[in-house]
Amino acid sequence: MVWLLTASFSVFAHKASDSYMTVQVDGQQISGQWDIALRDLDYALGLDTNDDGNITWAELRNSRDVVYAYALSRLQMTMAKQVCSLQAGDLRVDEHSDGHYAVLNFRAICPSASGPLSIEYRLLFDLDPQHRGLISVVHAGQTDTAIFSPDRQTSEFILDAEQSWWRTLGHFSYEGLWHIWIGFDHILFLLSLLLPAALAWEKGVWQPKPSFKSVFFDVLGVVTAFTLAHSLTLSLTVLHYISLPSRWVESAIAASVVLAALNNIYPVLVKRRTWFAFAFGLIHGMGIASVLLDMGLPDTQRILPLWGFNLGVEAGQLAIVGAVLPLITGFSRYRYYPVLVMKTGSASIVSVALVWLAERTLDFQMNIF
Repeated sequence: MVWLLTASFSVFAHKASDSYMTVQVDGQQISGQWDIALRDLDYALGLDTNDDGNITWAELRNSRDVVYAYALSRLQMTMAKQVCSLQAGDLRVDEHSDGHYAVLNFRAICPSASGPLSIEYRLLFDLDPQHRGLISVVHAGQTDTAIFSPDRQTSEFILDAEQSWWRTLGHFSYEGLWHIWIGFDHILFLLSLLLPAALAWEKGVWQPKPSFKSVFFDVLGVVTAFTLAHSLTLSLTVLHYISLPSRWVESAIAASVVLAALNNIYPVLVKRRTWFAFAFGLIHGMGIASVLLDMGLPDTQRILPLWGFNLGVEAGQLAIVGAVLPLITGFSRYRYYPVLVMKTGSASIVSVALVWLAERTLDFQMNIF
């Protein structure tokens, strides 16, 4: 079971595909900034013309018209149900937590100066169903947010009303839930902590624990420690109280998966798994924060998205634990579980995580020269 899962995770070494858009509304005049990952544009348009693994500024600049035509053809804005005209602006490059992004500045000229603003977003959904578009709409000092997905390609913003807190909470709760379900490094770390939960290390041998109660409280302690730790650093990172280079954080997350899985093969910290979960949970929280950081939310409007995102992360994590715990408890009663499932599964996790660690340490992302 475990090694089949890890085989499918090996290609997902970095943060999921997201783009970030900020829209400023001033009557009929709308200005926007759209950050799209260079790796995504290269996948869609083939920007790396010489296939050397790097996208140079010259390659991006020469493809400016193609990039704008591709992106703006997948974006539509309407004001009071009248279609706005989209016009390309300056093209720049910026760096996010997961690499370099093309920054597309644009304007929208709308026939009407009042009424709801509707945005339809279709970028990359035909190529990557996991892609998400995260958007902030700023009007009269208020910021409203939305998250676009293949199942949610249109969103309406009521510009004459105050920001809806429940809508923001719902959007970011969903994004937190989605983020943890596709955050395969976080899942494998959690799975590594759960695999030995139904076993006790006695006299150099793994033995099944006598009751589900003992298993439950072991899992409760480990998951609570992990949750408290990553919730703490997620909040501190998003609120800019702490900051570490993303490359270091992502490498440390991969290393934590390696160490957690190795501990199942060579039991060293069997009775300290709760502290192990807490210590590395601090690192995982900084990695989870990357989505909110890259959105560039205003300082005064970070608390509600942070709260919603964290709720979604915890809900997703509880769902994973709820699905895995009965399986682990049931299979641990069989003699083959310690070797065939836990150790072999942990070895598979180590293999996948070492690939991630190598990629993140060597930084095999596209560079700009």
